[in-house]
Amino acid sequence: MNPHDERRRFQRIDFDAPTELRQGERRWSVKLLDLSLKGLLITRPDPWDADLTQDFDAIIRLDDQTQVAMQVELRHEEPARLGFICLYIDIDSMTHLHRLVELNLADSTEMMRELRELIEY
Repeated sequence: MNPHDERRRFQRIDFDAPTELRQGERRWSVKLLDLSLKGLLITRPDPWDADLTQDFDAIIRLDDQTQVAMQVELRHEEPARLGFICLYIDIDSMTHLHRLVELNLADSTEMMRELRELIEY
């Protein structure tokens, strides 16, 4: 088992949706690999010319009128992937994300545990 998986308190769900990463005037269209209540994993864009000392905004389009927007911080960088932790998410985005995760978790008690973890985090 991967040591990162043992430390992970939030279940990641595989999810593919149009996703844009923003930093100031910079914009990158990226492939969303998975997400959780506390962050997301994306493909590394090319070129990758971000200022790693600054936060980012991640916009995940669920449909034409629905999106999940969160302020994120880069937590780990690999040659092909970037992992981010959520710093801020508005209530509408959290509602959409909560529902999305809930639909993809088989166990409702797991969802309640994750919400408690998020509040205590």
